[in-house]
Amino acid sequence: MFTATLLTAPSDPTLDPALVESLRNAWGGGDAVWLAPDEAAEFDLATMPDNLWDVWADLQNMRVDLIVQPSEGRRKKMLLADMDSTMIQQECIDELADEAGVGPHVKDITARAMNGELDFEGALIERVGLLKGLKENVITKVLAERITLMPGGKALLTTMKADGAYAALVSGGFTAFTAKVAAELGFDENRANTLLVDDGKLSGEVGRPILGREAKVDALKDITARLGLRHEDVMAVGDGANDLGMLGLAGAGVALHAKPSVAAECDIRINFGDLTALLFLQGYARTDFAA
Repeated sequence: MFTATLLTAPSDPTLDPALVESLRNAWGGGDAVWLAPDEAAEFDLATMPDNLWDVWADLQNMRVDLIVQPSEGRRKKMLLADMDSTMIQQECIDELADEAGVGPHVKDITARAMNGELDFEGALIERVGLLKGLKENVITKVLAERITLMPGGKALLTTMKADGAYAALVSGGFTAFTAKVAAELGFDENRANTLLVDDGKLSGEVGRPILGREAKVDALKDITARLGLRHEDVMAVGDGANDLGMLGLAGAGVALHAKPSVAAECDIRINFGDLTALLFLQGYARTDFAA
C-alpha cells in the first residue's frame, strides 16, 4: 500500500479539492483525507503509479508538491536535519563572509559546493581561509541580526518529539551556529565543524576532521545504533550535495527546496511547502501539530 500526499505553501494555500479528486480518480485511490484545508491532502493507493513523475512535473507548474511513498512506517522515530538553508534560511558562512567583505566570492563557492560541482571539504577550507582575521564576536552579531529560522521548524520538532522521536542537527557548518539553533528548536544533539580562533579572531582554519557528506552518514548510523533504531525509522532532510548520503540511507530522505542536481536524486522533493510538509508526509494533520 502507498500513500499519495499533495501539498502547497502554507503562505499561499491553494490546493484545489477538484485537483485532488481528479488525481485520486485517475489513480484509483482511496478516499481523500484533508490534513489541512486548502493546503495538504492524502489518499491511499494499491500500487505505485507508473506516470508519477509526469504528473509530478505537471503539478509543479501549479505550485503543488506531490509525494508517493509506502504507507507502512511513514511515521518516523528520528529526525536528522541539515542546518543551513534547511532549518535556517541562510548559509552561515556566506553571512560571515559578508561581514568580512568577501561575500560575493564566498557565496559563489558555496553555491557550487552545494550543487556538487566542488569537493565539499576543499571548498570549506578555502572559504574559511577567507574569513581569517574576522573578530570572533561577529558570530554573535550574525546570529542576532542575520539568521532566521525556516518556517515550520518549531512545529516539526515539537510535534515529532511529543510523539517520542529523537532529533539530531548535523551540519557542514559551524558549532557556534548549530548550538544556538539546536537549543532554540529543541534538537537533542548537534554536530558541526569548529571555527578555530586565535586571540579573539578567526584563524582562517577549521577544526579537523571536517564534517562533510560521510560524517552525516556516520551520524545516522551512530545515532540509530545507539538508540536501537533502524535506518528506516529516520526522516532526513537537507538541500545540498553533501546531504545526499544521509538522504539516501534514511527511510525517508527529503530534499527541501534543494539544488536541482540534489532533488533529481531524491524521491521526496518539497519545493513549495515549508518544514511542516515533513509532518504531512508522516500523516499528521495540522490539528495534530503540538503547540
